[in-house]
Amino acid sequence: MKRLINLMAVGMAFVSSASFGAQYIIVHAGHLMAVPGEKVATKQSIVIRDDKVLKVHSGYIDRDALTISQEDSVQVIDLKDKYVLPGLIDGHVHITDQLDSKNKLRRVEYSDPDTALFGAYNAKVMLDAGFTTVRDLGGRGGDAVFALRDAINNGFVEGPRIFAAGFVISPTGGHGQRIGYRDEVFKVVNHSGVCDGVDDCRRVVRDQVRRTADQIKFVATGGVLSEVAAGTGQQFFNDEIQAIVDTAHSLGRKVTAHAHNADGINAALRAGVDSIEHGTFANEESLTLFEETGAYLIPTLLAGATVSEIAMSKHSFFAPSVNEKALKVGPKLIETLSVAHERGIKIAFGTDSYVSKHGINAREFQLLVEAGLTPVEAIQTATVFGADNLGKSDELGTIESGKFADIIALDRDPSTDISALMQVGFVMKEGRVFKSK
Repeated sequence: MKRLINLMAVGMAFVSSASFGAQYIIVHAGHLMAVPGEKVATKQSIVIRDDKVLKVHSGYIDRDALTISQEDSVQVIDLKDKYVLPGLIDGHVHITDQLDSKNKLRRVEYSDPDTALFGAYNAKVMLDAGFTTVRDLGGRGGDAVFALRDAINNGFVEGPRIFAAGFVISPTGGHGQRIGYRDEVFKVVNHSGVCDGVDDCRRVVRDQVRRTADQIKFVATGGVLSEVAAGTGQQFFNDEIQAIVDTAHSLGRKVTAHAHNADGINAALRAGVDSIEHGTFANEESLTLFEETGAYLIPTLLAGATVSEIAMSKHSFFAPSVNEKALKVGPKLIETLSVAHERGIKIAFGTDSYVSKHGINAREFQLLVEAGLTPVEAIQTATVFGADNLGKSDELGTIESGKFADIIALDRDPSTDISALMQVGFVMKEGRVFKSK
């Protein structure tokens, strides 16, 4: 009897599997930028099986062109009048937070669940804007960003794929910590990324990895939004920076450094960081180190433009020390990027979204073009190079066989009008359509 039941179970599993079959999607793309930087092809068919791209065919094909069984399902999506390209990657966001006049108060009013749900709202907004992958470089609310990342991966929440760094690693009193609370309140809103000294910095990196951080971020210098009036110079000592980088790499994690002034940029690059966020006051030594190490620059021009606009407004909610830094840093970011681009420094897309509003991430493309990149070069920063910056070129960044079926579509050609990326009408992530109009 037991053997008969086992045989029946096997038979039922076989019938169930056979009756459902595989799921195929054929996307008819009128203009396809499958690999940004290469020639745009016309009248193409993207064949998707489950969540991956199977193949890209010339011409518009139908089910009959596929070698599949009768049980397999096939859906055809008509984008013949659209410009189709890979899903976009934003390499610097803070998805569980938003800069405004109430930001500081929310830190003591919001619970971790509140923060996670706020992040879920922002995640949907970013996905609708065409960003199918983001890297969160400083998550507020304890484990909120990890919970959000996992909920999206499990299909419970709609949002972009998240690579999360967890808490920002910062020295006591350094950038990334909120200053001005009473001491007992500060201990509650402060985070576990604070460390001082080589051994403590090793411990903190290991603790972030234990908390399931995908990548590591530390502050090599002060920041614009820090209210401690410490400027934007180097904060960690060289040996502490080296300990952070070495420990992260030993645990298989890429590591990026928030850095404005050249002293911190150069110390981080000499220590072997994989990328620099902002890079505002990079000097000749910085550019040489970028060239020698192959590290990426993530310029966050939109953050610079946003803080400048707030600082110049009569309704600015910044502290005087923040206002002063914002007026200096904002304009300098574009100038530095222009020089870096001319030197051939590797550039990846990142907005520092939270400083700017979530969902307008694509405005960064227009600022990149203002800084001297061509529209196609700007698109590469958020696709081909964005994937490489994450260490995920085998999965993301292009529409090619074996990669995730992350696809967006536009009404206008972004290679001639970069502002077209502000109006994404179609979004697919891992073979599932999240937006179509």
